[in-house]
Amino acid sequence: MIQNQVPTSPKSTAPPTVASPQLISQPWQPSAKTLAAHYHTNPQTGLTTQLARDRLKQLGRNELTTKKQSRFIQFIKQFNNSIIYILTAAAVLTFLMHRYSDFIVIGLVIIANAIIGYVQERQAGNALERIRELLISKNIVIRDGVKREIDARDLVVGDLVVLEAGDAVPADLRLVAADNLSIQESILTGETNPVAKQAKPLPANNLPLAEQRNLAFASTAVTNGSGRGIVLAVADATQIGQIQGAVETVQPKPTPLMQNLNSLGVSLSVAIAVITMVVGSMPEGLPASTSVVLAMGTRKMTRQNVIVKTLPAVETLGAVDIVNTDKTGTLTKNEMTVTKVVTPEHAFTVTGVGYDDNGHISFDGDLELAHQKYSWQHDHAMRRLLRIAGQTTDAQLHFDHQNWQLTGEPTDGALTTLYRKLTGHDPVVHALDALPFDSANRFSARLVEQDDQHVLMVKGAPTSLLQLTTADTATDYWRAQLHRLTTSGLRGVALAERRVDPSVTRITPDLIRQLTLVGLVGIIDSPREEATTAIADLRRAGVQVKMITGDHPDTAVAIAQKLRLADHVRALTGPEMDALSDAQLAAVIDNYNVFARTTPANKLRIVQAQQANHHVVSMTGDGVNDAPALKQADIGVAMGIKGTEVAKEAADMVLVDDDFTDIVAAVFEGRHVFDNIRKTIRFLLPTSFAEGLVVILSILLGQQLPLYPAQLLWINMVSALTIQFAFIFEPAADTIMTRGPRDVRRGLLSKLDTFEITYVALLISGLGIGVFDYLTRLGLPVVIGSTMTLNVIIFGKIFYLFNLRNDHPVISRYFFQNQMAFYIVGLLILLQLGIIYLPAMQLIFNTTSIAFWDGWGIPLLAGTVVLVVTEIGKAIRFHVLPKFKR
Repeated sequence: MIQNQVPTSPKSTAPPTVASPQLISQPWQPSAKTLAAHYHTNPQTGLTTQLARDRLKQLGRNELTTKKQSRFIQFIKQFNNSIIYILTAAAVLTFLMHRYSDFIVIGLVIIANAIIGYVQERQAGNALERIRELLISKNIVIRDGVKREIDARDLVVGDLVVLEAGDAVPADLRLVAADNLSIQESILTGETNPVAKQAKPLPANNLPLAEQRNLAFASTAVTNGSGRGIVLAVADATQIGQIQGAVETVQPKPTPLMQNLNSLGVSLSVAIAVITMVVGSMPEGLPASTSVVLAMGTRKMTRQNVIVKTLPAVETLGAVDIVNTDKTGTLTKNEMTVTKVVTPEHAFTVTGVGYDDNGHISFDGDLELAHQKYSWQHDHAMRRLLRIAGQTTDAQLHFDHQNWQLTGEPTDGALTTLYRKLTGHDPVVHALDALPFDSANRFSARLVEQDDQHVLMVKGAPTSLLQLTTADTATDYWRAQLHRLTTSGLRGVALAERRVDPSVTRITPDLIRQLTLVGLVGIIDSPREEATTAIADLRRAGVQVKMITGDHPDTAVAIAQKLRLADHVRALTGPEMDALSDAQLAAVIDNYNVFARTTPANKLRIVQAQQANHHVVSMTGDGVNDAPALKQADIGVAMGIKGTEVAKEAADMVLVDDDFTDIVAAVFEGRHVFDNIRKTIRFLLPTSFAEGLVVILSILLGQQLPLYPAQLLWINMVSALTIQFAFIFEPAADTIMTRGPRDVRRGLLSKLDTFEITYVALLISGLGIGVFDYLTRLGLPVVIGSTMTLNVIIFGKIFYLFNLRNDHPVISRYFFQNQMAFYIVGLLILLQLGIIYLPAMQLIFNTTSIAFWDGWGIPLLAGTVVLVVTEIGKAIRFHVLPKFKR
């Protein structure tokens, strides 16, 4: 703990109650003295330790609360889908029919499915909690006149917080001191530039958030200077907490997979009612196997630094056809780099990327001189430009954990890096006075002492500084150069100066005029190489990547082109969106892949417009104002490092290391999961229906039932425990990332799937009945016929499994790809040997010992028939029918 004594002043008397005073309605208006009296604190010495402890005990910690469901409710939610409803109805029916063994098996399957889903969601929640613990910030506060470093969550209303460059603002504060203080508030306002802060009262009424210049808000970041502030609000009462409350009003939607499964459940209930009410027709293993496939997918994603908060979300990215992503820090490095320099005589290119100081300067556009270092030391204009760059920056860079770390504002970081590249050392600032950046004027200034002279140095937006230059400035030249930088995707920053009288030691507004424009620098946030590769992978997979940014459209388009976002990049701006109705926006939204100059409200409308066109939409984000769009999207993806708590709570997935390439892995795994779920469904339905058909067809034909109820129970129980889980381990298809996203409106099963389910169910049941009828006609005991029929059904399942594993012929190089399938089949055969030859099992399941060659040869032959027929069907499906479609 840091403890430093600060100058003291008379302490205010503690109030008789520990309760925190109510927030002043317009806290930017009162003086610091009035504010301190209201909150029973002191603007120099802060709260007393005892009062702080009492307030913390009574009102709780400075943490955003979420509506956490009880474990019981979270468990009960696992039963909320139509297939579980059908199984529950079947369980009740079997209980009323006194078929208690069937009732127990169905009940165990339902409960097992719920446990799998519950455990996985709890693990995802625990992982998020571990991230939160890692991200708890510490801040300096003054209590009893002593500086202390404490956890931000231990702050209370009335605390006096000390802010320095690089700090995260821990609560909503009213500033009582500010020295060149700037705060980045983009997560709340969407404005990219830091806001210059002050401590003076503001007399205006009803100021918008962006103009409350003497307030600092929780989860924003100090980019420059220092200050002190009195805590006005903590936890849910902060601006960020209020936005989280608004996010909770967005109603979550079922994922595409759950919509498809619910539709399938309704269709199944109709099919089962048409076929029979025999419990053997129920696909009891479907919910459990689906949950296990999803759970394994989430585990794989966790190993790839992707935390999935709910099981169905793991599949949703596999169905996504649009990924909306912000630019800065996601597609780009968030390391501003000067790549172009323009002086009155020349244009230069600067090599090197990010904050690394390796690089040099060369003539721009001259191929012969492009790779030769320019001797800038002999260029008067370049020396002046570098001097201004070094004297007007506050950024500090240090190398830590194999990366350059910036303390300060990104634009300053780019100027510091330029200075270090060319001079080989950090700038030493000799400032007499400074004027912080003001978003209204769009420039900052510094008065420095240089060679016994006083020089006013200014940096800022070129359009703003051109208006403040001398009359003989070559305005057309500079505007043309600025246009060239902008259309190349660079942000232009102008550097200017003016010599003033040595008696001038303070910067006044009338001093900033008659400037000499020394040069322009073109700054870019370099695209991530891995992001370019990820975008290419997503495009090959049929997924469109859309960029959403607050940048100028020309800059955004240039970055998009460097990233190869699309073959033809088109931008739509926030103001243009605001001029369109929701219907008009939905009609044109698909024509654009870059959205520039956007506000938080624009992001939400973009997602809604895309969904109106039946797209499955993913949204990535990290800020508070991303949260509504994250929650509205079919799958929201938040950043684990730079993401706010609100964004992570609103999202369905969290990228632990903020790496955009993880989305490609998630899309891959989502598609893999869906493929295996679909294979499981295509396997379970015909084999489950076959059991029911054996019974119902025998009744219709007036024959003795080939299978005893206990044998039906055995088939269901063994299948649920063994063979269906072979698909869980099936590797992904080679074409998984070269085909387009699935159409979620088509459901889980196609017409061909339905036809296949029908003929396979009839084939397996027909073979079972045929074998039973043949053996009993030979005069063999019924118990032998039932045992053989049981074996035929089991081997029909085994051979159909190998047909469904992939789209290739069964005899191919893919045959041994899934080794777990062979282990599972081996286990099933061992169980079959047990039920047939162990006396105790024979007694329970009405089986008997059978001759080896006939007892196993006939089932093998029947299984081969199933395999041959289904392989012919596969060949027609994947090789013949596509030719007719052409």
